Amino acid sequence: MTPPDFEYLRKLFKDHSGLDLSADKQYLIESRLLPLARKCGLAGIPDLVAKIRSGSSQHIVQAVEAMTTNETFFFRDKVPFDHFRDTIMPELLKARAARRAVRIWCAAGSTGQEPYSLAMYLKEMSAALVGWRVEIIATDLSQEVLEKSKAGIYSQFEVQRGLPIQMLVKYFKQSGEFWQINPELRAMVQHRQLNLLHDFSQLGSFDVVFCRNVLIYFDQDTKINVFNRLARLMDTDGFLVLGAAETVVGLTDTFKPVADRRGLYRPSGLRAAGAVTPRLAALAAGH
Repeated sequence: MTPPDFEYLRKLFKDHSGLDLSADKQYLIESRLLPLARKCGLAGIPDLVAKIRSGSSQHIVQAVEAMTTNETFFFRDKVPFDHFRDTIMPELLKARAARRAVRIWCAAGSTGQEPYSLAMYLKEMSAALVGWRVEIIATDLSQEVLEKSKAGIYSQFEVQRGLPIQMLVKYFKQSGEFWQINPELRAMVQHRQLNLLHDFSQLGSFDVVFCRNVLIYFDQDTKINVFNRLARLMDTDGFLVLGAAETVVGLTDTFKPVADRRGLYRPSGLRAAGAVTPRLAALAAGH
């Protein structure tokens, strides 16, 4: 890959997805795009770049998706899901007792392991949620991974990574070499294609936002912008869950860490200019 092509692709990925690749990441671009070039019937990356430079929207989308599709597995890192079961949901069951509704957003839902892990924990606590409306919205930049998530079909390798055997038996049905998550759990997750660089206020307000292992690829200004916009969708008793290598500390005052709960944050009530909480907006509208 020539230096001009590399710089062109770096700018393309940042503009389209927020992916901020340092100058030493040429190997990463090559490892992700070479298989794509071959899949498209092209000789190599230079031919793929030529297609992209010509304005081929199809090749642009495919290249961006190839670069932004990240690894995921069931109950990844375990701790955030323990927080969800042991801290987040017990607190929300009290705080939302009047309206009996909880909305959860997986902002980088990928192939579905994260939202379905949450769905399984919610099923485990179903006795406490009788009469409640619980929504899980899973979004991702890539339509391809969202389609896999909707299908809920996973290989033996994928279900062996992080998924307790008792949950596999309880919530999945085997079909040949693959396992499909039960229709009841698939119905608990709504899927929408979404780019975090774009406006996401149309999704409405949320009580819990899982935004894990995606902002780590953004530059500082983009991270701050996303955090500030997330805060506008949440009341101060909501929860933000970040990846192990991610933090709001030193970036924004719109969220504050939860003591003794690694990766867990709450809106601080301090909003970026012009921001209005969902609750205040409802009061202003007379609801």
